[in-house]
Amino acid sequence: MIRDAVADDWAAIWPFFREIVTARETYAYDPDLTEEQARALWMSPSSAKLSRTTVFVDAGGTVMGSANMYPNRPGPGAHVASASFMVDGSQRGRGVGRALCQDMIDWAAASGFRSIQFNAVVETNERAVKLWQDLGFEIIGTVPEAFLHATHGYVGLHVMHRRL
Repeated sequence: MIRDAVADDWAAIWPFFREIVTARETYAYDPDLTEEQARALWMSPSSAKLSRTTVFVDAGGTVMGSANMYPNRPGPGAHVASASFMVDGSQRGRGVGRALCQDMIDWAAASGFRSIQFNAVVETNERAVKLWQDLGFEIIGTVPEAFLHATHGYVGLHVMHRRL
């Protein structure tokens, strides 16, 4: 089940958020973010009216993943949505990321966005790249060596786009 996140969900999100960010493999967030900074970044992704943070929970209420969604840019760029997704490492491969992204696509369409743009998909994150492509996103450009990967060194960041 996917639902809007509430403040109490942060306690379940923070451990996998921290693990993912400090691994330096998929997110360009500062690995030295404090918990307070991370919470502000994830739970309040934008001051825009149209923003949302969700969680994917199993039947027992365990948070398996989370997403946040928001306008990609303010003002004249606010008709393009963007989002970020994180799935607990112990829950990967179970369709959580796909469900979170499909929910985000549905939300963006219902909210009147014209398209979705992901600004920084690490090119070595092959599972995410394939999933986003399966859900209709295209790589429209790659910024070479824009991400310092923990094991691969400097790799590119894809900009991915999907019309609604």
